[in-house]
Amino acid sequence: MANTKQRTVAVTGAGSGLGRDIALGLAAKNYRVFGTAFTPEEIEDLKRASSGAVTLTVCDITNAIGVKNWAREVATHTEGSLNLLINNAGILTPGPLEILPLDAIRHEFEVNVFGALSVMNAFLPALRKARGRIVQISTFTASLPLPFNGASGASKAATEVFAAVYRAELKHLGVDVVVVPAGIMRTGGPAKTDAALVRIADGMTPEQRELYGQTFATFAKGLNAMQKGGLDSVSAAKRVIEIAEQVPAPSRAPVGEDAEEILRFVREKSDAEQDALRLKLVGLS
Repeated sequence: MANTKQRTVAVTGAGSGLGRDIALGLAAKNYRVFGTAFTPEEIEDLKRASSGAVTLTVCDITNAIGVKNWAREVATHTEGSLNLLINNAGILTPGPLEILPLDAIRHEFEVNVFGALSVMNAFLPALRKARGRIVQISTFTASLPLPFNGASGASKAATEVFAAVYRAELKHLGVDVVVVPAGIMRTGGPAKTDAALVRIADGMTPEQRELYGQTFATFAKGLNAMQKGGLDSVSAAKRVIEIAEQVPAPSRAPVGEDAEEILRFVREKSDAEQDALRLKLVGLS
């Protein structure tokens, strides 16, 4: 990565959760931090928390024009150069695949896949100028997809494939691409996830509840328990920053001991053993 007096970074989803802690951690290391947020309230909150070191913009990453405008705005403050892009924004759409509306699954892909691609492409000119680095936040479920979590695992798996292709295509241009599969974390996500789980369960028809009600309730209970015991957001953000600054850049680096163990398990075990683990993790074995 380029050495400058003050390194520059863009972080998507920086208004809350893991992205917020990443932005604050980087600002504490004297990065000039730019990020996306959902609301003006998030912008004001992080402005106060960072003493003005973090500049957020309300931006929906599924809006290609909005993303390009954000990248142009950042470029005006960085002389068209960017050392680091952390693609953190993402959503989770739990539920039985038979029941989930296809539009809900499409929206997850719009955010987690196409939104991520849009952001990377918008910032590539600045990243090339700085010979910078892209860090794509992923999840262990891209490698070990869980029942009732298919949309998330599939979308992140697609993002990981694109990241690998970017890594190859950008290598000769001096831009590194790192995939960061995260384990279970205690961020702002659990409350949102719990609300989504309740919404799916409450929306089931009697026939759907007969098919999936009991197993989905068990999954929801298991997922909530896993998230409450996950790695705290500040520690996770610290690890992401360590990976972002690691030299030479790794192609893949997990966050959390659970992610490390699961990725190792996937590399070493059979499909049958992986099937057994995916059920066990959410209490369905």
